[in-house]
Amino acid sequence: MQTAENLVPAPEGPKDAAEAGLKVGHIVSVTGSKIMGSLVSVGPDADTAARLNEAVQIGALVKMPTARSVAFGIVSSLTTGNPSPSPSFGEQWVVEIDLFGEYILQDAKGADGFDLLRGVSIYPGLGDPIMAATPEELRQIYKRPKASNVCIGTLHQDREMPAYLVTDDLLGKHFAILGTTGSGKSCALATVLHAILAEHPFGHVVLLDPHNEYSSAFQGLTEVVTPENLQLPYWLLNFEEMVEVMCSRDEINRSAESFILKDAILMAKRATAASEDEGRHLTVDTPAPYPLSALLQNIEAAMGQLQKAEQAKPYLRLRSRIENLRADRRYAFMFSGLSVKDTLPDVLARIIRVPVDGKPLTTFDLSGVPSEIVDVVVSLLCRTLFDFAVWSERDAAVPVLLVCEEAHRYIPEDDDKGFEPTRRMISRIAKEGRKYGLSLGLVSQRPSELSETIVSQCSTLFALRMGNQKDQDFVRRALPESAEGMLASLPALRNQQAVVVGEGAVLPMRIRFDDLPEGKRPQSDTASFSETWQSERGLDGFVANTVERWRKQIR
Repeated sequence: MQTAENLVPAPEGPKDAAEAGLKVGHIVSVTGSKIMGSLVSVGPDADTAARLNEAVQIGALVKMPTARSVAFGIVSSLTTGNPSPSPSFGEQWVVEIDLFGEYILQDAKGADGFDLLRGVSIYPGLGDPIMAATPEELRQIYKRPKASNVCIGTLHQDREMPAYLVTDDLLGKHFAILGTTGSGKSCALATVLHAILAEHPFGHVVLLDPHNEYSSAFQGLTEVVTPENLQLPYWLLNFEEMVEVMCSRDEINRSAESFILKDAILMAKRATAASEDEGRHLTVDTPAPYPLSALLQNIEAAMGQLQKAEQAKPYLRLRSRIENLRADRRYAFMFSGLSVKDTLPDVLARIIRVPVDGKPLTTFDLSGVPSEIVDVVVSLLCRTLFDFAVWSERDAAVPVLLVCEEAHRYIPEDDDKGFEPTRRMISRIAKEGRKYGLSLGLVSQRPSELSETIVSQCSTLFALRMGNQKDQDFVRRALPESAEGMLASLPALRNQQAVVVGEGAVLPMRIRFDDLPEGKRPQSDTASFSETWQSERGLDGFVANTVERWRKQIR
């Protein structure tokens, strides 16, 4: 069995120890991906204790040399094996380590140093030394990847060392940014997107923004779509979405109205078809244009064939609802306009930015969309993007990233919550989107309320500060690889810090995101009560002006 002395020169001082690798203990247990070690004896020597505490911290990297390799792990816990009344009497310190990679000694040659391999094939044995990783080894482990990459910040262990993401693995295999309110999720997303778009100016990103936070963060780079400038014609809705918008909420009335609506829609589409043959191929879900007036005429024609007046109630409710939607200013982006044109190519070109024209990002400001149909709009957007990706020619298709802010609203864990078509479509994108070049980014402040099945499809996780135990347990279950030592630090993370694990990261790492200039930050700051409450406000018609904007639906 080799010892630390055989592999590393004996250090003569703190500087030499850092360069050569300080021996901190030896292995006492090996279980799967876990290593238990006993740290060097700590007696009255305060300098030894200080050096140990500096080298072996939660989240620190350590190495364990074997005869043919060097295995690396992350410190996940520290305990005292045999507590004594005072450290001056000497006591055993125990360290728990999560293995994550190795390099083979015979392969670690040349000017490029070594390339760390994920996983461990040669395990260290009992009694083998545990040593602190040197700064040079940290640089080798977290060096710039050979594949396409972007820098988003610096490593927690060394603020001089950049933290990289592998672009294709991050985007091609989905990612999620999770953290509690105020932990910096919006700024984290902005940092990642700015880094990616700076390197890829002809990207195609669609961002669902429920609170109008991001339009100011990407000025000059984004096409901001609002209800005022959005045209999303009603005939793009499939039947489930139509029922959600036009039919009653209670199940009994909805069932009767949906039966009437289905026949009326199908008749309207077939009447508008260019030929009889084309009409035969139309279904109630086909995105073919038809006039709303034809839909109302079909409902009235069917109502005129009834034999009893009391049977007309569902027809009257349906007609009244459609007429109200057409008259309501809030729904103008979907139900306005008397003429019906096939604008689907124009709608899609604007959504996915083809051509890019200097704006690779489309930001959908959903804050002005009526709350009762916002889920329908999200469902329509997700479904349209997926269908477009599926039917695109593979050689001509453009990869698209869809980012869902407040993702727990659309894909809740509870099947009884949310809008089922939205949930089903995002789930399908998570499972099949990568085959067609449609990637998914999820951002949420309530990880434990997300669908675990969908989040498990995200191969890269950014875990920001979390104090809730349920949220921490959820992230621990959803992790694509073991990084429990880093997860233990989630409640103590500061703003701008995150634990990044998965395919998009070089290796599991705790990072600090780069600083964002003021003009690139999302508008997600909490209102300053202490500043605003220092003086009298609202004496210039503030309340009356707000009521006027409310009534006219002016944002």
